[in-house]
Amino acid sequence: DSSNLKTSWPYLSPLVDSGHGDGSEEETEDDGEPKICQVCGDKSTGYHFNAMTCEGCKGFFRRAMKRPAQLCCPFQNTCVITKTNRRQCQSCRLQKCLSIGMKRELIMSDEAVEKRRMQIRRKKMQEEPVTLSPQQEAVIQELLTAHQKTFDMTCAHFIQFRPLDRDQKSKCSREPNSNRFTYATMHEDAMQQTISFVSPSFPYFSIQSPESKEKNRHKRAIFTSLPHFTDLTTYMIKNVINFAKTLTMFRALIIDDQISLLKGATFEIILIHFNMFFNEVTGIWECGPLQYCLDDAMRAGFQRHLLDPMMNFHYTLRKLHLSEEEYVLMQAISLFSPDRPGVKQHSVIDRNQETLALTLKTYIEAKRTEPETHLLFPKIMACLTEMRSMNEEYTKQVLKIQDIQPEVSPLLLEIISKDS
Repeated sequence: DSSNLKTSWPYLSPLVDSGHGDGSEEETEDDGEPKICQVCGDKSTGYHFNAMTCEGCKGFFRRAMKRPAQLCCPFQNTCVITKTNRRQCQSCRLQKCLSIGMKRELIMSDEAVEKRRMQIRRKKMQEEPVTLSPQQEAVIQELLTAHQKTFDMTCAHFIQFRPLDRDQKSKCSREPNSNRFTYATMHEDAMQQTISFVSPSFPYFSIQSPESKEKNRHKRAIFTSLPHFTDLTTYMIKNVINFAKTLTMFRALIIDDQISLLKGATFEIILIHFNMFFNEVTGIWECGPLQYCLDDAMRAGFQRHLLDPMMNFHYTLRKLHLSEEEYVLMQAISLFSPDRPGVKQHSVIDRNQETLALTLKTYIEAKRTEPETHLLFPKIMACLTEMRSMNEEYTKQVLKIQDIQPEVSPLLLEIISKDS
């Protein structure tokens, strides 16, 4: 009936009678007795503006009070207002509203009405369970499929790489190590030998002459784990590339942007992937047949400017206990970073990243319960930010390692090069 009223009187306020949050001071009674509108005799929905009325008369009174024009009865101001004729004479209908005690001062302002409606909608959203949209479900499924096709979680290929060439001292320890890093004490002597062998100012290496470089080629390798890490890195980079190429959003980008995104995100995606294997108690990466500790990275030439924050990162992220879905969404958010050097279609990539971030946020709200949900999304985003600073330091150290012992993977050198 309220919709007919709106059609009949288009010059009235456009606010629709919703029954809730529309500017009336309501009070309902539920004693089982049918309630009758005191204006027209229709079924009442409660007290509105101090009187028992239906939704139609409630909305009519609110609009009539906000309209400056004077109403005039076309008859003799004695119209009997009923459910069927209530739209025929506005003047008598309004007089009936006033006579039963409806009060103008109880009408809320348009601003207050909108605020109340927003509060009701917000409360309703909070009460309703959060669910992923079909589009978000499809995005997650595509990411999971891509990850499972391109990353072997058994790490079976790792034993095919050149050996780590560990000595007896440098085997990974299984002692619990949740509060501090064992590499700082266990392998101090071994790392000190490496540092003193290279240069007193290591990791800021002195430039070697071609003659000294030639001599060093005949010496025992300085970074004994570097050959293994070279093979491992090459293998992982290829997996990251294949992962990205499987994604519809990535394939839709121009080739220059695909290259720029891969060059910017490869290190970060590898970090996220390896976090799945990190044991937060022992501080060891348990990769199927092989186990890695921080000393292995040190024997590959990496230094504590990178390794300290990297270790903190792995502890922080692993303690969030992410699901595989959350991990792959995190990898995709890293991949689609519009501020990578060389990116041309910033707006397209930004929209992709926004879609992925919203999907991750919705997934957390839909699948996790308090207190797990509390601040999880911002914590994940903070980890993504932390990786950006490590990415820059990683590039610097790889170039320094290559200068001392030129065995770094050509594919990795291509990834970290600044040329687009």
